[in-house]
Amino acid sequence: MVTADFITPPLDDPFIYGQIAAANALSDIYAMGGKPLICLNLVCFPTDKLDASILHTIVQGAITKIVEAGAVLVGGHSVQDDEPRFGLSVTGIVHPDKYWANNGARSGDMLIITKSIGGGVLLNANLKGAVSRPAMKACIAEMIRLNKNSAEVLANYTIHAATDITGYGLAGHGLEMARASNVTLVIDSAKIPIFDEADSMYESGFTTGVNASNREMVEQDCDLSKLSPTLQELMVDPQTNGGLLVSVPGEQADMIIKQLTSAGIEKSCIIGRVMTYDGNNRIRFT
Repeated sequence: MVTADFITPPLDDPFIYGQIAAANALSDIYAMGGKPLICLNLVCFPTDKLDASILHTIVQGAITKIVEAGAVLVGGHSVQDDEPRFGLSVTGIVHPDKYWANNGARSGDMLIITKSIGGGVLLNANLKGAVSRPAMKACIAEMIRLNKNSAEVLANYTIHAATDITGYGLAGHGLEMARASNVTLVIDSAKIPIFDEADSMYESGFTTGVNASNREMVEQDCDLSKLSPTLQELMVDPQTNGGLLVSVPGEQADMIIKQLTSAGIEKSCIIGRVMTYDGNNRIRFT
């Protein structure tokens, strides 16, 4: 399997940016139950505007995550551009009988998420200095964290469907799973882990450049009506290296959460259940 992702800088620190960009690209492999093997850099960089040392630091940050993943960096591609962008093309392997797709969720399954949501609005609000240092530090810590440990724990259980929560937000990626599986996801908004201050940033008027398009994408098949305006925004908030969303047999869910927590995945929790598609909404938030 091969995946490719690159992102524009969410932060001023080039080392952290490199870590987040690499973790984001590696996540696709983990979301399929695979193991990353080799990586290629994907670089857009304005050499006439920024010093080359910045790019070197970005790559150094990325390498720390590549090494942590047990993969290797074997080269890459670079393009002169007006805006810096960085990411990886990642090749990994998975046993053909153990591949996780997003189309196998079954009625009676429970839904587990492994990270908080709300990182998109925090990154934008942080550019204006609106986010407290502790809240931003906690957000960055989760964005930097690989989904490796989560995937390794989940590999010991039955995974009917899996995806990672990235640019389309929880609602968007959940809808992809629901459509592919021909089921309805019922998600309890009170159980979803949310980054500190993410709700207050929306209440203060901050948003992201893709919230509106994410909402438009899901609104016909996703019932957000029972949620407050702030929670509605959080459901379509884009994540960078967000957590895994998995559909698992109901009888295994509690043990999976116990094992994830023991592995240091402290925000992992059961957020809902899978039901037979009722012909109306693919996702119902309660």
